[in-house]
Amino acid sequence: MQEKIHKIMTFVGNMSIIIGVVAIVVGVAGGVLMIVGGGKLLNERKTLIF
Repeated sequence: MQEKIHKIMTFVGNMSIIIGVVAIVVGVAGGVLMIVGGGKLLNERKTLIF
């Protein structure tokens, strides 16, 4: 019984680490894309004529 619990705890621990790393990567990528997009918008603002 303790072997089964040990295997389950190992699996859950590994999955938690993997999900955490994926969340960090997605967050950083999203932040970079938002910064680049905002910079482009601010740059294009200069060319608008109303």
